[in-house]
Amino acid sequence: MIPILDEKMKKDIEGVSEIIQREINVKEMKYLEEDSLVLTKNISPNFKTLGPKYRKEMKFIAGAIAQFTADNIKEIEQTGKYTISDNVTIELSDVEISSSDIPGFSVATNSEITVALDITITESLKEEWLAREFVNRIQTLRKDSGFEVTDRINLEIEKNQTITNAINNNLDYICGETLADILLFNDGSNFEGKTVELTENIHAKVKLIKT
Repeated sequence: MIPILDEKMKKDIEGVSEIIQREINVKEMKYLEEDSLVLTKNISPNFKTLGPKYRKEMKFIAGAIAQFTADNIKEIEQTGKYTISDNVTIELSDVEISSSDIPGFSVATNSEITVALDITITESLKEEWLAREFVNRIQTLRKDSGFEVTDRINLEIEKNQTITNAINNNLDYICGETLADILLFNDGSNFEGKTVELTENIHAKVKLIKT
């Protein structure tokens, strides 16, 4: 989730959203409009920059910043400055803006950009991750077996409840990425295949047959 300060900001992010999602493995980006109450922002003085400029008025400035409303915070984020009195105008670098945590999310702020990342790993996401790891191992086996990039294959997999659902629920993706025409599960005790490690605790025995 990204709070949007203005339409230009939204347009700029949307222009590279596919790259962002691909690079950091994010499934979906949601934009929070200005009236959203999901994120609460906090503001505090940056004494390192304010001190040298306003030594005698620091107490007054700190008190004023402590009374900032959401609209005040938005103004300094958008314009880069805020006039407290006739003699005091602070800049965005003179304050530190952060966002309150949301249960189930990790929130971070840098300059005018705030993001809230949903860190809940659902069963569907776990299965998709396993499917991607499985595809990666099959691609390595294809290369090690001397297959051409365009060679079609049949895939035979030892039946393993740990990965069966992940494979079945991502079957089109797996077959499309590995060029597999047929994918079968083998529950025989004498199944012969190569063992691949998906994670430290999850292994799968597979057989690749060139068609």
